[in-house]
Amino acid sequence: MSEERSHEFTDGLYGWITHTELASADPAATQAWCATVLGWTFQPPFPTPAGYYHLFAYSEAGGGGIRQTAPAEAPGSTPTVHVQDTRVAFDAALAAGAEEISPPHFVMEGVCVALVRAPGGVLIGFSGPTG
Repeated sequence: MSEERSHEFTDGLYGWITHTELASADPAATQAWCATVLGWTFQPPFPTPAGYYHLFAYSEAGGGGIRQTAPAEAPGSTPTVHVQDTRVAFDAALAAGAEEISPPHFVMEGVCVALVRAPGGVLIGFSGPTG
């Protein structure tokens, strides 16, 4: 968990997809393309254990990040839903038939994330201030 980064959640956005993570074989090229073609704005990339993470915004209420694909991972995207409590949402997803991919864990102060595979194979992330 990075202590220098923190995030404050907006109560009115619970249930919205507010973060989309793009796994790219070339994150810098994807960032440049998204900035040029889509007009997205980017913060300076920051290091993570898996490589640099490129945060972007496409509106005041939504954005995401671009990261390097993991070994044997195909490029793709994962939507992340804004939730009030990540653990509650994660447990409810599992109870409703989702498969656990990544249990709730903090990625920075105030941001707890989790990942499930919903029935049908779709990856869905949860992000909230508690977990």
